[in-house]
Amino acid sequence: MTVAAPASNLFIGLMSGTSLDGVDGVLVDFRHGTRVLQHASCGFAPTLRAELLALNTLGGQDELHRAALAANALVDHYAQVVQQLLQRSGVAADQVAAIGAHGQTVRHRPQLFDGTGYTLQLNAPALLAERCGITVVADLRSRDVAAGGQGAPLVPAFHQGVFGQAGQTTLVLNIGGIANLSVLGADGAVQGFDCGPGNALMDGWCQRHTGQPYDDGGRWAASGRVQQPLLQRLLAEPFFAQQPPKSTGRDLFHADWLAAQLAATPEAAAAADIQATLTELTAASCADAVRRWGRDGSTLLVCGGGALNTHLMQRIAALLPGVQVGSTAERGLPPLEVEAAAFAWLARQCLHGLPGNLPAVTGARGPRVLGAIYPA
Repeated sequence: MTVAAPASNLFIGLMSGTSLDGVDGVLVDFRHGTRVLQHASCGFAPTLRAELLALNTLGGQDELHRAALAANALVDHYAQVVQQLLQRSGVAADQVAAIGAHGQTVRHRPQLFDGTGYTLQLNAPALLAERCGITVVADLRSRDVAAGGQGAPLVPAFHQGVFGQAGQTTLVLNIGGIANLSVLGADGAVQGFDCGPGNALMDGWCQRHTGQPYDDGGRWAASGRVQQPLLQRLLAEPFFAQQPPKSTGRDLFHADWLAAQLAATPEAAAAADIQATLTELTAASCADAVRRWGRDGSTLLVCGGGALNTHLMQRIAALLPGVQVGSTAERGLPPLEVEAAAFAWLARQCLHGLPGNLPAVTGARGPRVLGAIYPA
């Protein structure tokens, strides 16, 4: 199918990640580089968050029915964010070329079982196109998986366009529910992969023991003491030693994984000490990824919700002496806007018939146009 290139350079990107905290959306103008015109967000209701979390686990009852209804509820949130973006910017729906709607990942098992594996994102893109009157580009990972790739991460190509600098290696660390690193080489080469857990384990532990959805600023973690035996047990997870390309998710780093590690650690620890250890796990695994794969980089730009965790940022900086650690806001793109902008860019790539993946990152057999198009 040949798709005519869009007349408009305005795109909307929507992101709901493994943190399960809600939806971030941006309206982006691509006429001259990447310029975010508006940002909006919508938190998940506790019932939807709980259902999405349940659908991340195996063995639930009536999963197909529940998944379909959860996808419809997710699109309600997507549509709310789209309307906020349009109203705040004064842009009409027919002025927007497309919405890049990633969907909510509930299973991510590339290359497993039959050699191809699968990646599954809940979404109802046809419903979103009906609600908004805007073309929707969805299903952005499965073509890469079909081509033998991991289907993730997809953001390094976008990072290169926005943050890459000729003659200088720049590192971009996205800390959402899962953390991923982009290495933007001085020579233009790009590498990227998932490092391990980002906020997912920290948020889950915080919710369980304080009732709060996340550890604001990392203050609770900062009040505890890192339990070194537990930390070393957590870091012994084989995923951390794997060579890229690699990707992960809640399929591995979930509450039961943590419970098994705690059960195997004889020393009892206070809840705050566990939070401190989980924060150190994220910091240590990210720092190790930088040391192993980003040795030429002297600047690390952090985006995602983790960039707002002051204690986590301080720990990453302490573990990487000689590397300047800061937020992507220092390069003009606030941390909560980066991933949503990347999916707007992927929608643009799709409508222009251009590849969205980087085989060197995902391991796919070659560049592929990513996404399925649902016309307005």
